[in-house]
Amino acid sequence: MPSTPSIDTLIGHDTHPRSATVIDCAVYVAGARLPGHWTPAEALDEVRRRGAGFVWIGLYEPDADQLDDLAETYRLHTMAVGDALNGSRRPKLDRYDDTLFTAFKTVGHVTQDSATTTKEIVETGEIMVFLGRDFIVTVRHRQHSGLRGLRTDLEATPARLALGPAAVLHAIADHVVNDYLAVTDAVEHDIDEVEALVFAPGTTIGAEQMYLIKREIVELRRAVTPLAKPLRALAETDAPLVPPQMRAHFHAVDDHLATVAERITGFDEILTTLLNATLAKVTLQQNNDMRKITAWAAMITVPTMVVGVYGMNFDQMPELRWKYGYPFVVAVILFACLVLHRTFKRNKWL
Repeated sequence: MPSTPSIDTLIGHDTHPRSATVIDCAVYVAGARLPGHWTPAEALDEVRRRGAGFVWIGLYEPDADQLDDLAETYRLHTMAVGDALNGSRRPKLDRYDDTLFTAFKTVGHVTQDSATTTKEIVETGEIMVFLGRDFIVTVRHRQHSGLRGLRTDLEATPARLALGPAAVLHAIADHVVNDYLAVTDAVEHDIDEVEALVFAPGTTIGAEQMYLIKREIVELRRAVTPLAKPLRALAETDAPLVPPQMRAHFHAVDDHLATVAERITGFDEILTTLLNATLAKVTLQQNNDMRKITAWAAMITVPTMVVGVYGMNFDQMPELRWKYGYPFVVAVILFACLVLHRTFKRNKWL
């Protein structure tokens, strides 16, 4: 029988560094979780002694020593362990001897006070999964990628867990894609808000804001699009680690992923249109400003020209000694400026 270390040791409230990132370690037989607390080595020994069930270990941002210990116990490939430790740039599926390694990119939505203050709307993380005949090990990076709720849901449906570790892998894939759907819904709301600001009169939203949102959409696409190939591979694989009855479920997840990818493509097209509209709006505003500047410059030119002429120091100049010369010149200047102002106003330059 296994020893019974405290739960604080297993979930990280103890000072023992080797247990600090083990969020949960459980043994499942016939879909039911066995009572008690297990170390990873004890859990694997129990499953193999029984010849039935599997182990599910959840890790959060482990260090190299912790992963090395686990890799030695579960015979995990060193290249896959390196990916799990450092994170993978893209979702992928690799096969190492009798173990499947799957990397998922997770996404989370960052709520902003306003679309005009957006700096980051999508944050990404990773879930790495080692799938063996009688075990599954999950390694998470970033807080938003938690699986505690998923484990609780699966434990409430023993029939799914009875299908083995592949059922957990499917549940994780489905969970990740459902998060993609939730994030795309939130991003769509942000884009709708930006669209309303772009086409509303009197509002100002710069092109820089559009580029920031497009950058976030690119980050979302990098997480979503590459996952299609691993999901299809899981749906079409002949590996015994993925039972035939589970492969159709991976097909369904792939269909949901395709829906997300289509929506993201639509977001990019909408943002391109909004960016063009914003640039056109900025250009139009600049043209209006130039018209106003030109109109005022034209009106200033009239008194400048008249005053310049009469400021010349010639003795013989008309009307210099005329009694009504000064008020006449002022009246001509005001009249000319008024005519120009009315003309520019009628042509909507002012």
